[in-house]
Amino acid sequence: MTFDDAPPQVKLDRSERIDRSRARAWALQIHYRWESSGFEGTLRDALVDTTATRRIAQRRLPYIRALLTLLDEHIDEIDRTLRRYLDNWSLDRLSRIDRAVLRLGAVELLYRDDIPPKVAIQEAIHLAEAYGGDESPRFVNGVLDALYKGRANGG
Repeated sequence: MTFDDAPPQVKLDRSERIDRSRARAWALQIHYRWESSGFEGTLRDALVDTTATRRIAQRRLPYIRALLTLLDEHIDEIDRTLRRYLDNWSLDRLSRIDRAVLRLGAVELLYRDDIPPKVAIQEAIHLAEAYGGDESPRFVNGVLDALYKGRANGG
């Protein structure tokens, strides 16, 4: 499937958009926790551990699970794809936050047909602004925009 023949996206109301944004932030935190622990278990295991000690709104959990499950299932492919669009960088050299933001943005770009690509990129930029360094938003935008354009052009 190309971006041109992707199914139409469903419009979300304001509270659903807020829940999705906050779910992305939780997914980022869980990914960070998982990676900081030395990749023990799966991202879903990290979610279970997190929900045991942190309170996450029930309405956000399905989207968090969806993102983390897709990332668990496709992390090798996602990382290979991201490597193609990292100019003069390697995933290992990135900060944990930037790497996690890129992976989550790539999950939405590559596997979530219900998320418009520009929304996926913009949401990743917001995460980079909130949690990354000064250069993170511009860096994330550049990598994910290149990935989007590469995929749209059949790359």
